Amino acid sequence: MSDSFSDKNVQDEVSELETKSVTAARLFDIRRIIGGLFAVYGVIVMIAGFTASDAEIDKAQGVNINLWTGVGMLVLGIFFLTWLKLRPTAPPPPPLEDTPEK
Repeated sequence: MSDSFSDKNVQDEVSELETKSVTAARLFDIRRIIGGLFAVYGVIVMIAGFTASDAEIDKAQGVNINLWTGVGMLVLGIFFLTWLKLRPTAPPPPPLEDTPEK
């Protein structure tokens, strides 16, 4: 058993941890969270807009505000999720080689 065997194991573990780190960074990207929440809430508010009574619409001066707000929220959520799909999070740069101290 040589040192190269243990170095290889260490390198494998480091590369595995880097892969997990990149996966975690992509999973918790703020664009995913914001886009998902806006999309879900947009659908909920749109449903409230579709089921609005005439009295609720008259209260908002004839505008179905829930419907239009829901559409806006849904569009914003789709924008964030599309942005995440088109421009994914870049992996972190590889660590620099250690330089000997003087």
